Amino acid sequence: MIRNNILNNPIYMRIVSFLLLLFVWQFFAFILNSSVLPSPNEVVKIFIYEIFEGEMLYHLGITLWRVILAFSIAMLLGIGLGIAMGSRKNVNIMLDGWHILLLNTPALVTIILCYVWFGLNEIAAITAVALNKIPNVLVTVREGTRAIDTKLLEVANVFKVGKTKKFFKFFLPQLYPYIMAAARGGIALIWKIVLVVELLGRSNGVGFKLNEFFNLFDIASLFAYTLAFVAVMVFVEYAIVNPIERRLNKWRNT
Repeated sequence: MIRNNILNNPIYMRIVSFLLLLFVWQFFAFILNSSVLPSPNEVVKIFIYEIFEGEMLYHLGITLWRVILAFSIAMLLGIGLGIAMGSRKNVNIMLDGWHILLLNTPALVTIILCYVWFGLNEIAAITAVALNKIPNVLVTVREGTRAIDTKLLEVANVFKVGKTKKFFKFFLPQLYPYIMAAARGGIALIWKIVLVVELLGRSNGVGFKLNEFFNLFDIASLFAYTLAFVAVMVFVEYAIVNPIERRLNKWRNT
């Protein structure tokens, strides 16, 4: 009975999965006995040192600032354009070609072009990241706008609800699942692109440090910085994104 409860508990399952990953990692690190695959113990030692005595917090903070700024710009523009294209046929026809072009342009090309056009600065870095994410947000929100239940909007019209209240109380709540899907995918995509942007043209941030460790063949430090950033993004997912999503979707249960 107790065993079944443990196996059916998602928290225990995640812990077991994590411990299994550590075991496999340690096993192959022991078998290979090479600097190419450092042991978890080595990585943790470097991680602790970098946190308390190294530069990890500084570079991590710089990268997170870029992620937050690029994410905010991409979400605002993507949601606005998505709603406009989903609700207005003429706007969709006019902008659809641009959207397809951006959607299919490789991220690396966008990054290089932004650095060429704007220089090796923060404006180019943030613009490159945002441009790579806006099309994904746009397509999700546009499809959500097309799936809006117009009957709810008709009810608002019958009761002569003002345009502002109708938008925030009847229209926008129906888009919340699509917006949160775009946000969750956006976080996963943007932080990866930010690292590439930093690797190619910035002198700070996690991406810059990863490039430095690569050149020095310091795999243990590379793992340590990767572990730190992934841990932060997992925290953002479970401590920020998930609670916001549950709160925004409460209207479905009322």
